[in-house]
Formats: sequence, C-alpha cells, structure tokens
Amino acid sequence: MGKLSDILTLAQQRARELGLPYEGALTPAEAHDVLQFAPGAKLVDVRTRAELDFVGRIPGAVEIEWQSYPGFALNIRFLDELKRQVDRESLLLFICRSAHRSHRAAAAATEAGFPDCYNVLEGFEGDKDARGQRGKLGGWRAAGLPWQQS
Repeated sequence: MGKLSDILTLAQQRARELGLPYEGALTPAEAHDVLQFAPGAKLVDVRTRAELDFVGRIPGAVEIEWQSYPGFALNIRFLDELKRQVDRESLLLFICRSAHRSHRAAAAATEAGFPDCYNVLEGFEGDKDARGQRGKLGGWRAAGLPWQQS
C-alpha cells in the first residue's frame, strides 16, 4: 500500500498547492499506477464519442461525455450517469483530451458528494506543440500507457 499512498499524497499536495476543488491531481503515469494498485479505482473518460472513436480509447475506462459533439453542449445527465455507473465511494480518476473538461467533471463530482475525485493532468493527448497539434507533448498516449484505436 506504500506506493499507492505515496502517489495519492503527492496528488493531494498538488491539489492543495494549485487550489483545486477536488481531492488530487495525477500525472498520467501516476494515474495508471493508481489503477493498478487500487482495484476499486475507476478511470472516467469524459471525452466525446467522436474523440473516443477517432482518437482512441483507454481499455476499462468508464466513458461518460462531459460535453457532446458537435455542439459541445454540456451533458446535463453527466452526474446521473456517473451515479449509475460507479460506486459513490470509489476512487475516481477523470481524464479528457487535455485535462480541462476532466477538471470540471472532477469538481462537479466532488460537489455532488463523490469524496475521492482526482484529475489526470495532461489528459489523453497532452498540450499542443509548436504546430498546434496534440499527442507528442505529454498525456496518457505519449506516456506509452494502454490505449486502443477503434
């Protein structure tokens, strides 16, 4: 349990330093480790169906859109779907393309009473490079963590 508690302590410290409204913030590699060491933990991928279909999926992730494509309207059923698909006491790790939507999803889940919400920094694709493209500067995929193309 030592490695898991060390990772979570670091993530919680990051959240406090950044003034985040949820339990913690994890790097993609840390999030992957948490999923290995905490069997009840759930990765909640909040990207759109289009992103999942065309960019790639993370095996085993719970997929609940935060916003829908193409209009990016907020998914008003997000919290209802979350409550239906995960246990309220589960350790929840939220991920999106670049950590912005997952930040909002983790904050909303925390406000709704989910006690252990963490955001995955860098998201699935990371930051944009000098050419304005994602996928090489950080993120789950660039870290070589498990993912699959549809």
